[in-house]
Amino acid sequence: MRSARDDRRALVRVIRAIRPDVLCVQEAPALPGRRRRLARDAGMTIAAGERPVSARLAGVAVLTGPAVRLLHAEQRRLRWFPGLEPRAVALAVVEKDGLRLVVCSFHLDLHRGARLRHAAEIMPIADRLARLFGAHAVLCGDVNEEPAGPTWRYLASRFTDCYAKAPKGDGGTYSARRPAKRIDGIFAAPELTVARCGAADAAPADLVAATDHRPVVADLCGRRSGEGTGEGPAERSGEEQGEGSGGTSAAGSAG
Repeated sequence: MRSARDDRRALVRVIRAIRPDVLCVQEAPALPGRRRRLARDAGMTIAAGERPVSARLAGVAVLTGPAVRLLHAEQRRLRWFPGLEPRAVALAVVEKDGLRLVVCSFHLDLHRGARLRHAAEIMPIADRLARLFGAHAVLCGDVNEEPAGPTWRYLASRFTDCYAKAPKGDGGTYSARRPAKRIDGIFAAPELTVARCGAADAAPADLVAATDHRPVVADLCGRRSGEGTGEGPAERSGEEQGEGSGGTSAAGSAG
């Protein structure tokens, strides 16, 4: 029989195997001390979402690797709908080797209308920070919907669906044991180049044990901050589901 400690260790091994520059987490541990311990054990730092915005919500977080510089972080509640879980978004403005990103971690609702409303609420927040910091926005998270759905199509109409652009593997993210559905994604600003996006290179047993979703990993590159032309080095980002819940190397998610 596996314990929660075994599952956490598997999650840490998956994160270390991905070696992300930036990691977006959904359903992070509710206690701040456990969040910090997860980040520390994975060799990362909590950039945004160190404390949950609600006692009822484990919530979202953005973690960064040691080579990444944090410029700004914030966490916002999204509109609450009676009868549904409270939702939030965590955002971090980060820079590595001159490539500056606004990385957004989100976890959308099971309710179709709430999903679309929250996606529309997140978009201008990310856009504002991108303009303010001269950065490129990357949105990572659990959409709770497949690509044919209206919320996914809305996100992909404004941003690049990274897996659809440069797929690696078959794309399934849920469930971890039988990943038949692609409901977790990374969406990058159109000016970013997607080198590849998809499955994590980690031990299969760890991928099953760490979370109930499979991670999504994207390698992105783009224009350096302050430059008019040229591309900076690739920055890895990943998306993972958090401890005890189900799941970027430029941007990513773990839920």
